[in-house]
Amino acid sequence: MKKSLFIVALGFFLTNCCSYAENSVAVVDLQKVVSNSSQVKQLNQEHAKKMEELNKIIVNARGEIANETDENKIIKIEEKYTNEFNTKKSLLEKDYNNRLSAIEKNIKDEITKKAQKENYDYVFAKSVLLYGGKDITSEINVK
Repeated sequence: MKKSLFIVALGFFLTNCCSYAENSVAVVDLQKVVSNSSQVKQLNQEHAKKMEELNKIIVNARGEIANETDENKIIKIEEKYTNEFNTKKSLLEKDYNNRLSAIEKNIKDEITKKAQKENYDYVFAKSVLLYGGKDITSEINVK
């Protein structure tokens, strides 16, 4: 009984191994693809410049508040600059996230094209797969 159960289990294992062997697997280092993307680099540079503009709002607010002695005017100035800062920051974050999502979609599309062209059955993030798979990171060309 034990011997026949072992043979059935061994047969099942070998059948599954053979079917997995037919599948081709690739891996992609997504962090490397993203960090090498010129679109991401440009987005980060633009984002940094816009963050500097937000910092200018804070500097202007501090300067204007420092020159004011009337407590009621100080409160109005703080409210004005707080509203301006929050509005611009919200718009900036929304724009950044939308553009980053578009870049991520572009990267996924490029990986899909490569997988279809090379007939890969599966493409995993390199950080997810412990062993195996052909590393196609350098073959993913994203702007």
